[in-house]
Amino acid sequence: MKFLAVLFAAAVSACAKAPTAPYDLVILNGRVIDPETGLDAIRNVGVNGDSVAVVTKDKIAGATTINASGKVVAPGFIDLHAHGQRIPAGRMQALDGVTTALELEVGVLPVAEFYEQAAAEGRPIHYGVAASWAHARIAEIVNDEPEANVEWFTGHFGNTQWQTKIASTEELEGILARLQSALDDGAVGIGFALGYAPGSGRKEYYAANALAAKNNVPTYTHARFLSVTEPDSSFEGFQEMVAVAASTGAHMHISHLNSISLRDIDAIAPMIRGAQENGVTITVEAYPYGAGATSIGAAMFQGPDWQARLGGIKKSDFTVDGEPLSDAEFDRLQADAPSTGVVLHMLHPDDRSEDQAALDKSILYPGGAIASDGGYWSDAGGLIANDIWPMPENAQSHPRAAGTFSKFLRVYVREREAISLLDAIAKTSLIPAQILESAAPQMRQKGRIQVGADADIIVFDLARVSDRANFEKPAQASVGFEHVIVGGTPLVIDGVLDTTVLPGRPIRRSRNPTSES
Repeated sequence: MKFLAVLFAAAVSACAKAPTAPYDLVILNGRVIDPETGLDAIRNVGVNGDSVAVVTKDKIAGATTINASGKVVAPGFIDLHAHGQRIPAGRMQALDGVTTALELEVGVLPVAEFYEQAAAEGRPIHYGVAASWAHARIAEIVNDEPEANVEWFTGHFGNTQWQTKIASTEELEGILARLQSALDDGAVGIGFALGYAPGSGRKEYYAANALAAKNNVPTYTHARFLSVTEPDSSFEGFQEMVAVAASTGAHMHISHLNSISLRDIDAIAPMIRGAQENGVTITVEAYPYGAGATSIGAAMFQGPDWQARLGGIKKSDFTVDGEPLSDAEFDRLQADAPSTGVVLHMLHPDDRSEDQAALDKSILYPGGAIASDGGYWSDAGGLIANDIWPMPENAQSHPRAAGTFSKFLRVYVREREAISLLDAIAKTSLIPAQILESAAPQMRQKGRIQVGADADIIVFDLARVSDRANFEKPAQASVGFEHVIVGGTPLVIDGVLDTTVLPGRPIRRSRNPTSES
């Protein structure tokens, strides 16, 4: 009898462990990388619904099978700095391995309107926003009610009042009230385009960060100054962020460390590291290009000595649609069309070894994230419409909007071996997820390949993955990402994007974290 009891118990145990039905999707024989646990080994991954159900050495079967032999299986990339919150931009990013793209540096207002519109239209990848301090400031000082997009923000570049005026007590109260309302509506922090309003008050910046700390959400700051010379240098801009983070207790996320530091990274990086070592909550991001992009009317390109302050930059270092500007054309656009998008070449890593070294210090900063700062796509007719695909060959944006993550893998992992693949995957998935977890607990299920994690998964060929976008022809999608799965739904299959699905879901702040998964 004892023998039969043991036999029966073993049979029950075996039945409990065996799957009663195939998994919805299985990824077989891939090199699975989970940056949180350090897993880097051949495994099989099973997905049920929108979650990872199993990671195992055992044989498994599913309704859909992906053979990942010789390929890397990793968490989908999370982009903390993605201005292109439209369907075409999301599709280009999906082909670069991105499964979550968030507009955090500038943000938007009204936040509820943004989420409603995105949900109504659908999105190929997960999406979300911060509350925009700049939108709130413009609304209060210029008396213009904001629209939930970045174009509304750049459309006010010709008005210097909001860029320079110290807010009155009443205006500051209005700014803070708008930001609190946006946080209540689900914004995952507060975005500070501080460099676009360098004349705004220090007390205002402090008060808004204190508000973020009170709400336990990060802030995302474009530093106040962009200059290699003092006073009002990039170094001082970083000092301000460090001081405000230390005194308010706010989680200070520094946007695009590489571009704002210019060639002063050797002085700025130790300052950030010292603050971190002394308990100040600071995180950083960077993108692997020496050029940035913004609108030609930005405040940082104003004043009699602005070119010297940017390290002797020439007006011909600015391009529109891939073509360098003449001095006369630069001046005309700045006066007559200040919202015109430009690419500015600040560092020249391909030509100057010292510039490459400066860029490397930002890209490889310990614990830093990779983020694109990618924008919208447009042509002569305006923004590329949501129903247009493939991306028109003449579409324009900074190449980082198409190739940031594949370029990072190609250059820093495969070609130069400057960072291990495991650490590179952490920079592109786990670290961004961890930066957001206090504000959006749902991010605890992203950036990982573990049982229970969200099934945001990419399968890529490390030997082949590459960016193709360049400054002359940016509308060239990356190659090598063979499968991109968003919330359990295949979006890219054998390198081809499926335009019939829009599986992206909102990333929002939870006012009751215990209710989130």
